[in-house]
Amino acid sequence: MVWNGGGCAGKKTWRDRREDYAVARLSGRYFENKIMNGDLTVRQAYLVLNALPNIGPISLNRLLDELGGDPREVLAASTRQLESVERVGPAISGTLKNWTKHFDLAREEVRMAQADTVFVTRDDVGYPALLKEISDPPIGLYRNGGYEFEQPCIAIVGSRRTTLYGQSIAKKFGAELARLGFCIVSGLARGIDTAAHEGALSVSGKTAAVLGCGIDIIYPPENLDLYRQIEAGGAILSEFPFTRRADRQSFPMRNRVVAGICEAVIVVESDVSGGSMITARFAGEQGRLLYAVPGRIDQATSQGCHQLIRDGATLLTSVDDILSELNYLNGLRPAPIPQKEGSDTNESSAIDLSPEEAQVMACFAGGSILSPDEITHHTQLNAATLAPLLMMLELKRAISRRLDGNFEARS
Repeated sequence: MVWNGGGCAGKKTWRDRREDYAVARLSGRYFENKIMNGDLTVRQAYLVLNALPNIGPISLNRLLDELGGDPREVLAASTRQLESVERVGPAISGTLKNWTKHFDLAREEVRMAQADTVFVTRDDVGYPALLKEISDPPIGLYRNGGYEFEQPCIAIVGSRRTTLYGQSIAKKFGAELARLGFCIVSGLARGIDTAAHEGALSVSGKTAAVLGCGIDIIYPPENLDLYRQIEAGGAILSEFPFTRRADRQSFPMRNRVVAGICEAVIVVESDVSGGSMITARFAGEQGRLLYAVPGRIDQATSQGCHQLIRDGATLLTSVDDILSELNYLNGLRPAPIPQKEGSDTNESSAIDLSPEEAQVMACFAGGSILSPDEITHHTQLNAATLAPLLMMLELKRAISRRLDGNFEARS
C-alpha cells in the first residue's frame, strides 16, 4: 500500500477504515502488554529509538555502543546510566525513559504492515555496507522494495529547476551506469533526480530513492508512478517514521544518506546554493569520489558544478572517467545487465541523436577531423547553436576533442 501526503493513495471505504482502527486498537493493547513485560524485540526497540524526537543518529549510535549494542538495553537503562554517556543530558534521558509518550509503536507496526514496509537495522545484512562507515549513520532505514544493495552504488543528483540538457545527461548516465551493473541512487525529486531514476529503469537496472520524509509520503506527487516502478525492482528508503513531513533538517539528513550509500556522487546541474551542493560536501567528507558535469557558463544551474570543479571535483564527460577512477577492472567491475536477444551490441549505433546532432555527425563521415569553424561551414549552424551540440555529442561519446582543439568521431 503506497501512501500520499499522509493519506492512502487509493480510496478506502468506511468499512476498510473501521477495520484499520480495530486492528490498531488491538495492536495497541498487545504492545502495551509487551512493553509492560519488557518483551520488545530488538527490531521494535530499534524502531522506537529511531523515531524519538530530539535524539540524533550520533547520540543514538553512541548510546548503543556504550550500552552493549542492544537497543532494548538503551530503553531499559537507568537515568544515571544514560547520562553517563557523552553528550547525553536530562532532555535525552527523559525522552528515552518516557518514550511511550513520544512514539506509538502499535500504530507504526500497523502502518508498516499495510504498506509492506520493512525496517532494516544497522545489524541487518540488507543495510548498505558503505553507509556504516560514515560518522553518523542511521540506526535503521525504512525500506519498500526487496533490493538489498548487493551491487555498488553511484549517486546522480542535481537541481529541481533543470534544463533539457541536464535531464538528458542524467538519464544517459543513469542508463549507462545501470547497464554496467551499478545501482543508481537519487532522491526522487523533480528534475535531475527523476531523470537519473528513469535512466536506470529504462535499461531494467537497479535504482534506489532516498526520501527526505516518511516513506508513506510521495513528494512530488506526480512521481507516484515512478515511486511504484522503483519499489517494484529496486528500493525506496527513508530513515524517518511514517507521516514525517520534509523540512530544512530532513533534506540534509537525506543527502548524507545518499552520499553515504555510494562509491561516487555525480552532480549534473546545481546552482551554488542548491541541495546537491550539500550532497557533494557530504561526499567529500565521507571520502567518496565526486564528479561534476560542466554546463554553459551563463546558466545558473551550471554554476554549482563549475564551482565544484574549481574546488577539486573531477570534471565528468563520460562513464569512462568514472570506471577508470573506481578501478572496477579485472573482475572487480559489477556484472553488466545482459543485453536482450537480438539487440545491437554496437554501442555507437545505439546512440540516440537529435536531427541537429545527426547533421553534425554527418560531417565526420570518412574519418574527417574538423575544427569548429569547419563544422560551422558544413552545417551552416552558427557558433552559439553548435557549441552545445558538440558538448552533447562529447558526453554521448559520439565524438572526442583532440589536444589541438579539433574534433573526430569515436571509432
